[in-house]
Amino acid sequence: MAIKQLTPEQVHTMSLEEKDTWWLKNVYRGDMPQLTWRSGITGMLLGAFLSLTNLYIGARTGWSLGVGITSVILAFGLFKVLSRLGLGSDMTVLENNAMQSIATSAGYMNAPLFTSLAAYSMVTTTIIPMGRAMVWMFILAILGVLFAFPMKKRFINDEQLPFPEGMAAGVVMDALHESDEEEGLFKAKLLLGGGLASAALELLRDDKVMRALFALKSIPHYYDEVFYHGWFADLLKRWGLSPALRGIPLNELTIRFDTSIIFVATGGLMGIRTGASLLLGGILNYWILAPLLIQHGIILPRNGHYGFGQITLWALWGGVACMTTSSLYAFFSKPKVILDAFRGLSKKGGARDVLADIELPVKLSIIGVPVVGLVVVVLGQLWFGIAWWLGAIAVPLVFVFSLIAVNSTGITAITPTGALGKLTQLTYGVLAPKNITTNLLTAGITAEVASNTANLLMDIKPGYMLGGKPRHQAMGHVLGTVAGLVLSVPIWYLVLIQGDIGRYGTEQLPVPSALTWKAVAEVLMKGLDFLHPTAKSAVVVGAIVGILVEVTKQLTKNRFPLSAVALGLAFILNFTDIWSMFLGSFLFWLIERRAAGWRRARERESRLSETEPGGAPAPPVKRPWYALAAENTEAICAGVIAGGSLMGIGLSVLGVLVLPDVLEAASLTKALGQILDFLPK
Repeated sequence: MAIKQLTPEQVHTMSLEEKDTWWLKNVYRGDMPQLTWRSGITGMLLGAFLSLTNLYIGARTGWSLGVGITSVILAFGLFKVLSRLGLGSDMTVLENNAMQSIATSAGYMNAPLFTSLAAYSMVTTTIIPMGRAMVWMFILAILGVLFAFPMKKRFINDEQLPFPEGMAAGVVMDALHESDEEEGLFKAKLLLGGGLASAALELLRDDKVMRALFALKSIPHYYDEVFYHGWFADLLKRWGLSPALRGIPLNELTIRFDTSIIFVATGGLMGIRTGASLLLGGILNYWILAPLLIQHGIILPRNGHYGFGQITLWALWGGVACMTTSSLYAFFSKPKVILDAFRGLSKKGGARDVLADIELPVKLSIIGVPVVGLVVVVLGQLWFGIAWWLGAIAVPLVFVFSLIAVNSTGITAITPTGALGKLTQLTYGVLAPKNITTNLLTAGITAEVASNTANLLMDIKPGYMLGGKPRHQAMGHVLGTVAGLVLSVPIWYLVLIQGDIGRYGTEQLPVPSALTWKAVAEVLMKGLDFLHPTAKSAVVVGAIVGILVEVTKQLTKNRFPLSAVALGLAFILNFTDIWSMFLGSFLFWLIERRAAGWRRARERESRLSETEPGGAPAPPVKRPWYALAAENTEAICAGVIAGGSLMGIGLSVLGVLVLPDVLEAASLTKALGQILDFLPK
């Protein structure tokens, strides 16, 4: 069924009251089940587990990946199967929408763990208590809800901004529920198949599992060394070759080709521009600059080895400068986004609110924002030592930055969280000089709440398109926040950092976003005097490159093939992950090009058959595999990322909860015997 929408002319000429009346009459489906017990429970369960996907990817790359469409397809497939088995009925489109609101909010609410809170821990060398982190993140998420709904009236109901990712989710749900069910089931099968294949490969890549499985079969001892720890370099070494650059072994430069399928899929979602930019930056950093700097004694070893941590101590400064200047330039070079945000909010709507009975009451935000804002100020002072007046300034800054973030997200689907955080850091660099913890945590307040506000409106957009109740999505967002906290925070503390502050910034837990926040704060607090002269030069060069790339993109109308943010990010990721992401972006780019050629050929054949006398339309042709892959890239990649990430988290949990001597058993028999010893007789 085609989704009913206003025409651009109607959006421009109709009043807010007329738009709301039209929506209530033509789109609203208030009698359809929406936030039911099954949609709520399904959303919380899927959201909790999919939040681990975001946690894993965010910790490794600094990026947050939306899980909305993944959850939509999974829920559709699950209830379709249950329906065919006679164990329930199909989920309605609005139940699926309410479910995705819950799952999506659970997916992105854990971002502070690998951004502001991780940066705070690295700066203070203390780990924030788990309970304190959970309360802090929940309060910020609730503040985001309270800021979002007054803006929903303006940006969604009145301005009808597209919110591209939200619109895509709405189109997917409409296609799944209102069209051919076989197409929907096909997408669900692709997602599930990709997840199972990825999970199996991650299991096979785990050295402890492989040692246990193959010890009984007398597999040579070097099996795991070759397969896991840089198989290419180790294999050459066994052949008497020692691959190195300027005398530095490739392994110590993180140059390995044991590709992770998770990051191949991540690259597939990024696109070729980002993938190529990452590869270019990675080659410059790890193949050229790092060996040269090690040779000249500028990058020093730790315990006799170099590796990711030691290289990043130098490399992150130029990378952060490139990301910072490019983000800020791109942000401020479009002042219309900022001006329209304020101008749009000040417009007057109709004399009465025809949706008052189904919208979240505005008075809830009017009362709630000051109350919750006061809680943020008090907790900031008690827990993090933020002076009350500095914390109080952050609340109105949230309002300003939320307006900007929502307008940007609504138009481009890009939420400038990083740029907004850096703006706050610059502001507090003046207001609270030399106070690095205040600098980080206030930036965390403004950036994270603005991001929550923008992402919530992205979730509300498909509900508006499909005729859902806004109040249900508000409740769903709160439920999702709880679901994300309950699972992802304990996993972060007990499995990923394990009480060891030294794990931050390592190859196992790179947290590149946190390194960026920390680096900006250190520069603002200390200046550049403590840096090596070459690092200072890298800051200048990186800053200039970031601006030049953005200027070139504008002059070429976005046809310039590089991304400044990806170039900078390559300096704070290891080369193995960079290579994997480039490979994914390249493979799916090739698939899309081949599929586009096939589609053009089919269109030519169709036109020729129509122009021939008495010609009949060409019969439907079975689509080749590459056309199907191109059309379902998102489902395939999302499934691979979800399955592999969950398996990676599961194996990490196993490594923490199971006794080390059991995991390191010489044979599967011994391992099983030790496990049986712990069971009741």
